[in-house]
Amino acid sequence: MSGVDTVVLATHNAKKLAELRRLVAEAHAGLRVLGLDDVASYPEPAETEPTFEGNALLKARACVAATGLPALADDSGLAVDALNGMPGVRSARWAGPGASDAENLALLLRQTEDLPDDRRRARFVCAMALVLPGGAEHVIVRDMPGRLVREPRGANGFGYDPAFVADGRSVTNAELSPAEKDAISHRGKAVRAMVAHLRGLTGGAA
Repeated sequence: MSGVDTVVLATHNAKKLAELRRLVAEAHAGLRVLGLDDVASYPEPAETEPTFEGNALLKARACVAATGLPALADDSGLAVDALNGMPGVRSARWAGPGASDAENLALLLRQTEDLPDDRRRARFVCAMALVLPGGAEHVIVRDMPGRLVREPRGANGFGYDPAFVADGRSVTNAELSPAEKDAISHRGKAVRAMVAHLRGLTGGAA
C-alpha cells in the first residue's frame, strides 16, 4: 500500500490534539496530524460501546467515512479499582452530559473520599484505533497504573490528572511537565506503539 503521511485525529479536544501532535513529532516527524477542526464537519457518532476499544473504532470509522483520510481515534479514561473500573468509558461525562473536567473530578473525589490509602488504586487506559480508507483497522491498548490522591494538585494536564499519581512518581500527572507525562502516560505509550505501526506501513520512513 502507499505510505501514510497524513492522519486525522477524530477529536475537537485541543489539549488532546496538542498532546498527540507533540508525541508524533517526537516519534515520526514526517506524519502530519489534523484534528476535526481542520476538516469539514460531519455527524459524530455517540460513544455507545461498553469498551474503550469499541468507542475508539466507532469514532475512527466515522472519520474515515466522512473525510476519506486515514483516521486515528482514541477513547481514554480512568478506571478506579474500588469503583469496579468506573468511571471507565464514562470518564468524560461522569458528572453528566456536558460536564466539565472540574465537575467530573470533583464528583470522583467525593465518591472516593472515604477510601483508605490502600484501596485507592486506579489506572488510566487508552485505546487507540487506526482505520484506513481501504478498511484496514488496528487497535492498540495501553495503560498507566497508579493511585488517587485526596486533593487536586498541579496545573498541567487535563481531566483527572490533578488527582492521579502514577506508579514510581510522587507528584500528580498535573505536576509533571508535558515531556515527563508523555514518557509514562497511557496515551504516550499507545501513540508510540501506533506510530511504530504507521512507520511499518510507510516502509520504515521517519
